[in-house]
Amino acid sequence: MAAGSSLPLPPQPPLSFHSPPPPPNHTRHSSTFAPPNPTQQTPSIRSRLSRICQEGNPHLARQLFDAIPKPTTVLWNTIIIGLICNNLPHEALLFYSRMKKTAPFTKCDAYTYSSTLKACAETKNLRAGKAVHCHLIRCLQNSSRVVHNSLLNMYVSCLNNHHPPPEEEYDVVREVFDSMRRKNVVAWNTLVSWYVKTERHAEACRQFSIMMRMEIKPSPVSFVNVFPAVSNLKSVKRANVFYGLMLKLGDEYVKDLFVVSSAISMYAELGDIEASRRVFDSCVERNIEVWNTMIGVYVQNDYLVESIDLFLEAVGSKEIVSDEVTFLLAASAVSGLQQVELARQFHGFVSKNFRELPVVIFNSLMVMYSRCGSVHESFAVFVSMRERDVVSWNTMISAFVQNGLDDEGLMLVYEMQKQGFKIDYITVTALLSAASNLRNKEIGKQTHGFLIRQGIQFEGMNSYLIDMYAKSGLIRISERLFERSGYDERDQATWNSMLSGYTQNGHTEETFAVFRKMLEQSIKPNAITLASILPACSQIGSFDLGKQLHGFSIRQYLDHNVFVASALVDMYSKSGAIQYAENMFYQTKERNSVTYTTMILGYGQHGMGERAISLFRSMEESGIKPDAITFVAVLSACSYSGLVDEGLRIFGEMREVYNIPPSNEHYCCVTDMLGRVGRVGEAYEFVKGLGEEGNVAELWGSVLGACRLHGEIELAETVSEKLAKVDKGKNFSGYQVLLSNMYAEEQKWTSVDRLRRGMRENGLRKEVGRSGIKVAGNVNFFVSRDQEHPQSDEIYDVIDGLAKDMRGDSYLTLFADVTPSLELEE
Repeated sequence: MAAGSSLPLPPQPPLSFHSPPPPPNHTRHSSTFAPPNPTQQTPSIRSRLSRICQEGNPHLARQLFDAIPKPTTVLWNTIIIGLICNNLPHEALLFYSRMKKTAPFTKCDAYTYSSTLKACAETKNLRAGKAVHCHLIRCLQNSSRVVHNSLLNMYVSCLNNHHPPPEEEYDVVREVFDSMRRKNVVAWNTLVSWYVKTERHAEACRQFSIMMRMEIKPSPVSFVNVFPAVSNLKSVKRANVFYGLMLKLGDEYVKDLFVVSSAISMYAELGDIEASRRVFDSCVERNIEVWNTMIGVYVQNDYLVESIDLFLEAVGSKEIVSDEVTFLLAASAVSGLQQVELARQFHGFVSKNFRELPVVIFNSLMVMYSRCGSVHESFAVFVSMRERDVVSWNTMISAFVQNGLDDEGLMLVYEMQKQGFKIDYITVTALLSAASNLRNKEIGKQTHGFLIRQGIQFEGMNSYLIDMYAKSGLIRISERLFERSGYDERDQATWNSMLSGYTQNGHTEETFAVFRKMLEQSIKPNAITLASILPACSQIGSFDLGKQLHGFSIRQYLDHNVFVASALVDMYSKSGAIQYAENMFYQTKERNSVTYTTMILGYGQHGMGERAISLFRSMEESGIKPDAITFVAVLSACSYSGLVDEGLRIFGEMREVYNIPPSNEHYCCVTDMLGRVGRVGEAYEFVKGLGEEGNVAELWGSVLGACRLHGEIELAETVSEKLAKVDKGKNFSGYQVLLSNMYAEEQKWTSVDRLRRGMRENGLRKEVGRSGIKVAGNVNFFVSRDQEHPQSDEIYDVIDGLAKDMRGDSYLTLFADVTPSLELEE
């Protein structure tokens, strides 16, 4: 809090000389019908103007002022001060300019300059402030401390730099301070606040100490200013010294509620929540700001239960009246707990405490329900609102997008525009997120075009656009946006978005190239950087590079970050090092559903179905609720390990216990699970029983795969006919190849030729699969029947040798018989 905020009033001029002073024994009559007292003093013009301004009518005061032929400096000052007190600082500056034009008839005095400098500070008009500074240097020979304090306050308010100026740069605030012959506590307070604003916290504390050594007694504002500097120095010991000094100075400081709130925040910033609570408890007379500060400290430090307890204590107190901020903080605490039943109780409690809920409270309730996973209740709150602002619309749109209802979010944007609300950058970020989630490049392009047409710029815009285009498969557009931004404009989020985009699109070489550039630019990788680049290691089979990144995360204290830990578990399991993945999982103190799901998936891929189920059950016991993806992982694990009964039981629990509706991925897992163990007929009936919901190529493709595995040629033909109806895309060629291979194994060459001819006529071709392995630092890629690799002859010789050792001559004879069918896999 900078000093100099109060306006200096000019001295009261003498009363009109036409009115004699009242006699000593004069008493005022109480009767309203009494005649005017002939001895009562007539108010001066200045006092009349001042009273009119105090009543909130500064424009009426100006009209009266304009009727005065030759107004004095005191009257000019009265109007300037009146305009500022009525929150009209721009008009005060214009009035000061008009006053200067009357020179030399009217001269500005110390009150003129101090009040005008106050107007400059409130409007953040540095140019006008510098002009007034020049005026007072030329026109006022001996500036008073009041003027100097106002000048200091103006520069502190108007200068926007929040970083310390270089040593060689001119510090105008310090120069003005040093030019003062006599400095009072207000000047020192302003200087300390300037050092805090420019993040020179150690210097702020040093100046406070110098002030004490000069025997200038600090005011309560002094402590309000210096406490933030103390907290930024991260020393609890120093904080205790300053707080102890404040206690020593007496009740004036201890009972000042601004000082109390500042002390609570100081200890909270230092991580000493118990000390914050002790300061709060020691405050006898608390106002709602003190309560809100302590509740806010609990919320920001994830003491959510404690914050709700304190909120209930606050609203139950008869001494204070809770305000909107109190309820907003409590709503944040409920949101953090993510308990929808508690959210409903809080909603009811809030409704009882307000005759009509303010819009800001409605908005917080929508956020609360959304974070508790009950987006339909969030929408019910939105619908019930009589009045909505832009924040209301953006909150509901974001709630839809964050809960996977992207289409509903897009529809609400359309409705928002119909209602006449203007789209802002918050709306745009939600649109870009929806486009990313839907992989819808058209919506993304339209949103990008809107940004360009409207000239909208906001922090992090490039990272949103890069991420959206990358997820929509337009990685080259992401690349162009990234290159166009230039090194100076790229923040960490932009680098991370480009890394993630390359990884998601399988461009692993570009991923590591950008990562090297990032390090060359001295951009320090954070948790998101590592979580973005670690999947690329498993894509190219670079186990060693993954271990190096793991080591880097340990050195940077990032390995226990939940996102990094999950990415490490995923990287190790996909690289075949399931023991490393398991060790990483159990070393991680903070785990969420993603961490558990990744480990369950890893167990499943390594055939450890029982461990996967055991971990799934322990996840339930730890209080972490499994989501739809978790069930895909555990059902896949059951499928790989042949644990059909356990898998079917978990599939039933998903809907009955967790109220999670099955998706195609879950149906595919069940179909594959049944098919792998030979229960092909059950798999067929399961998919058939789904009706229209089962008319998905992946489901019937899974049944076809099971038919091939168990030689069900007749059922395979039936399934193939069904596939021909539901899938005409690129995957259909793969299914045709699968059926052709089945015919070849049964030596039905006529059917093989018929399928191949049909594929050629329809232009169908199976997409070539590619594998990679890193040997001696180089990644080698292969496709089926590859002849391009420089060592292909040697590789095939080794394969032949291995085949002889593993299968014997009988296998080679069979292998020769099925060779014609393999040509289709190209």
